[in-house]
Amino acid sequence: MSFYSNEAYILDILQEAALISASEAEDAQSQKQGRESAIEALIRAGKLTSADVARTRAVNASMEFVDISHWTPPTEVVDLVPVGQAKKYNIVPVGFDQNRLQVAVADPDNVELLDTLQHVLSYDIDTVCATPEQVEEAIMRYYGEAGHSAIVDESVTVVGAGGSANETVGANPGANDAPVIKLVNQILVDGFKSGASDIHVEPLEKSLRIRYRIDGVLHATHNHPRRLLSAVIARLKIMTGSMSIAEKRVPQDGRIQLQLGEKHMDLRVSTVPSNHGESVVMRILDKSSLTLGLPQLGFLSDDQSTFEQLITLPDGILLVTGPTGSGKTTTLYACLNFINKPDRKIITVEDPVEYQLSGINQVMVKEDIGMSFAAALRAILRQAPNIIMIGEIRDLETASIAINASLTGHLVFSTLHTNDAPSAVARLADIGVKPFLIASAVRAIIAQRLVRRLCPDCKVPGELSPKEIRAMKIEVAQLENATVKDPGGCGRCRMTGYKGRQGIFEVFRIDDEVRHMINQQLSTPKLRQRARELGMRTMREDGIRKVLAGVTSAGEVLHVTMGDSD
Repeated sequence: MSFYSNEAYILDILQEAALISASEAEDAQSQKQGRESAIEALIRAGKLTSADVARTRAVNASMEFVDISHWTPPTEVVDLVPVGQAKKYNIVPVGFDQNRLQVAVADPDNVELLDTLQHVLSYDIDTVCATPEQVEEAIMRYYGEAGHSAIVDESVTVVGAGGSANETVGANPGANDAPVIKLVNQILVDGFKSGASDIHVEPLEKSLRIRYRIDGVLHATHNHPRRLLSAVIARLKIMTGSMSIAEKRVPQDGRIQLQLGEKHMDLRVSTVPSNHGESVVMRILDKSSLTLGLPQLGFLSDDQSTFEQLITLPDGILLVTGPTGSGKTTTLYACLNFINKPDRKIITVEDPVEYQLSGINQVMVKEDIGMSFAAALRAILRQAPNIIMIGEIRDLETASIAINASLTGHLVFSTLHTNDAPSAVARLADIGVKPFLIASAVRAIIAQRLVRRLCPDCKVPGELSPKEIRAMKIEVAQLENATVKDPGGCGRCRMTGYKGRQGIFEVFRIDDEVRHMINQQLSTPKLRQRARELGMRTMREDGIRKVLAGVTSAGEVLHVTMGDSD
């Protein structure tokens, strides 16, 4: 089936857009093969891409062009368009809001299609344009051959699962492969492809819900029959090779290692019994974050320069603080990668070891056999490391050993759970560390949060509202050279307007006066005042700079820095 039946008109608008010349249009007529159109001949010859054609047709039809190659809407949106109608009209649903259904069409020039769809589907319809290939692929991905969700098109290898060295299930499984295996593979691959950080398998009263956390926000994708619950959870436990499928009364933890084609995927699996059955959360450990440089973390040039100086100090403690899920571990790994050189011995103590780092000795805490943070630290100090990374300082014993290590010539990285950088001093004191030890050992404290980045493919020019300007205390002069952007919405960002996250930071350097203040046990507000005098920007101020640079939105910064009124 050709999607370019109005050939002469399409060739004309392609010439008007200067994508092809008149001679190329004429030559295409003689180069057609079989039943293909001249446009398809131009695409085959590499003169155009399908996206070029679709984008030009969309502009001429006053329609938005979207990339839906990585977009899968929630099941309830897919169900609004029956598979028969999707195939008949070559459309796929991409969103639904306030009784308006948004569909992607392959033929934007079909002026009768909108009226037909509104009559057939009984909704107000908004149309966007996608390439014919993406529409066809999306129909298969959404509905599959029999009108159900498509089975994954990747081969999935479970490494070391349940006692077998390798277990592979592919796109064309045999007759003996259980449907639950296909379903679980689809859940895992969809989570990986969507860029999710977590996959949630949740038992509800009448269904089994699958949700993905993408850029810090949970998205519901599929609801499956509740009868599949036991089989899905049993399959996931078997894939870990270490969890008991018979035990459903207590929490369990495990790990799944997969190979998807040429990509590796690690998942940390946690199960918890709930009132409707076992709930499973799988953290996807994305190894691509290990190669992030400091600019990719979100440091602006001046903070990056300060941070590079700090992480190359010969000794002392550098603390990264923030709540759970604020990216502290990623920041620490990026630091270790930056300073990982053959002439330095680096040892980490982690609970658990989430990523394997080349050239670094990593020790996993095992409390059940007495391998605590403190015990591991005492042992590794005899290994003569230059640099030590402690996953988290949780108690006085761990803190004391870390401080002693820093005072005897080691550079120590660790994390704390505090709301801002100056509060870390009070937190260490609460644990029981003496003020003079804090003052002597700590070199700097970095607090951070994560904000969603505006999607680079669809962000649009925007402006700040008077309310946002007042809330963020932005001066008029700051707005003069600002390039404020607002979220748009496209297939690459799942119509959210955001894609990926980065940090906002406050970097608190400890100078001699701050050390004196710590020894005097002065309050956190006074430490914060001194930090501001030293040039520390608050996380909100760092976020404001990124709003004015068009990196993120004001709403994101205000949301994650709600407690920052400074």
